[in-house]
Amino acid sequence: MATDLEIARAATLKPIRAIAEKAGIPDDALEPYGKYKAKVGLDFIAEQQDRPDGALVLVTGISPTPAGEGKTTTTVGLGDALNAIGTKTMIALREPSLGPCFGVKGGATGGGYAQVLPMEDINLHFTGDFHAITCANNLLAAMVDNHLYWGNGSGLDARRVSWRRSLDMNDRALRGIVSSLGGVANGFPREDGFDITVASEVMAVFCLAKDLADLQARLGRMVVGQTRDGKNITARDLKADGAMAVLLRDAFAPNLVQTIEGSPALVHGGPFANIAHGCNSVMATRLALKLADVVVTEAGFGADLGAEKFLDIKCRQAGLKPAACVVVATVRALKMHGGVAKSDLGREDVAAVKRGVVNLARHVENVGKFGIPVVVGLNRFTSDTEAEIAAVQEAMRALGTEAILCTHWGDGAKGAVDLAMAVRARIEAGTARFEPLYSDHLSLTGKIETIAREIYRAASVSIPAPVAAKLKRYEQDGFGDLPVCIAKTQYSFSADPTKLGAPEGHVLPVREVRLSAGAGFVVAVCGDIMTMPGLPRVPAAEAIHLDAEGRIEGLF
Repeated sequence: MATDLEIARAATLKPIRAIAEKAGIPDDALEPYGKYKAKVGLDFIAEQQDRPDGALVLVTGISPTPAGEGKTTTTVGLGDALNAIGTKTMIALREPSLGPCFGVKGGATGGGYAQVLPMEDINLHFTGDFHAITCANNLLAAMVDNHLYWGNGSGLDARRVSWRRSLDMNDRALRGIVSSLGGVANGFPREDGFDITVASEVMAVFCLAKDLADLQARLGRMVVGQTRDGKNITARDLKADGAMAVLLRDAFAPNLVQTIEGSPALVHGGPFANIAHGCNSVMATRLALKLADVVVTEAGFGADLGAEKFLDIKCRQAGLKPAACVVVATVRALKMHGGVAKSDLGREDVAAVKRGVVNLARHVENVGKFGIPVVVGLNRFTSDTEAEIAAVQEAMRALGTEAILCTHWGDGAKGAVDLAMAVRARIEAGTARFEPLYSDHLSLTGKIETIAREIYRAASVSIPAPVAAKLKRYEQDGFGDLPVCIAKTQYSFSADPTKLGAPEGHVLPVREVRLSAGAGFVVAVCGDIMTMPGLPRVPAAEAIHLDAEGRIEGLF
């Protein structure tokens, strides 16, 4: 069986100008990066604002397992299938982070015959967007320490600096560091640390800003620390926002690429969903909506994380209203949620499927709380049996929806036609009545409790007194109307990654809160989640190399 990389390498790509023409983007609006990828000019994007929007379809998934679910693959396959049945469709995806590419998860361009291309470019440096975001983040960090060194005119308390450096790599050694060692010439030693770039507030700002003016304004609002008496010091106070916007200007234009079957895809921005808000850029999504009748987009990890943040943060801020949602699952993953070890997934176990399907059911029910019609995309593996598939379909019928078998990994668009027909039917029915889960005016604690109760099915939330005091201070400073972004393990509805299935009655522990004033949300860090991941015992990087002809091998 061919690998994803082999399939991608064997595909015949069309010149990016042909893909742009198919999407309705004129040649003079393109800024090519080689033959097969390009940025779309901001002037052209601004000219599209009065055009009507197409329908927005969100693809999300069950709580991820080592068995794999195929959310990005389904996003691509569904987009291709909608085009195949005559519905003009564009795909909007996040850019992959180098951290998981060299760690354990791998890339994020889909799989099999449902991929966005050029796969190697997208999974590695692509058009340099993440490098620009990293540089902008670290420019501000440098200006913070430089401000302290040259007299600290703002009164910023070095003990209360909250701005951290970033790197688009998994490196646990950088989670907590001491900076400015080596004597007087190197500044004032202080505790510092790194977050992975995809968890940085600059990434969130980049993805949520609606135009360049909004980008610079949001950068200026980012809080870097406090004075002794608790006054917030911002990037604008340090006069860093302009230079940061300059670093991000070119990156801010969305990237146009293609699928194996020639569907236009915008791949832009890439916050993680377990430690950030998990959605591609507003710029890319809104452009796609102006150019296509249907836009298929993806939110990271399970629906409890990516979909909730997409709906409560991105849609709230950008004024988006999804028309339908697809929840992706596999029989293999449901068996793992039912207690089967990965080594035993090849054997039929209908009872395990019935135990594990509660995870899928919980996600379907949760998405329904936002007023969006849901259909399940069930990615088929050769080991799946008819009885196991029937158990999933029966459970979904009981919830008033359907689980549709998909084979786009091996069959491309034709393997997702049934799913495309079901999604198009839901769009045409016009039954979506999207509403966020909570009101802007609910307290920050109330918002955390609402997500914990309604989405995670927790019995209560544990908020230590110092964290509660921080939340109260955020409200006093005028940030009480912001939504919340919960950083939590992706593997469970709870904060314990070992609790699979659909746990309920647990306690959600809020360990820390962070204000992201520029992005426009408050981050609640729950449990042992890390904003700078580490590499596994055997990182994927060990198998990645160049062959004798200089081609990349081992990338997946």
